[in-house]
Amino acid sequence: PHTNRLAQEQSPYLLQHQHNPVDWYPWCQEAFDRARAEDKPIFLSVGYAT
Repeated sequence: PHTNRLAQEQSPYLLQHQHNPVDWYPWCQEAFDRARAEDKPIFLSVGYAT
């Protein structure tokens, strides 16, 4: 299965989404640098878990 950058995180919530077919980034400078370089907005998922 596909694994994204969230597989490197400690948060149980983020780890739940490590196999999503989305190129997710955690909240980090790398995400902002890529968005700036590609002139793209940041899509922020606040998320929730029950």
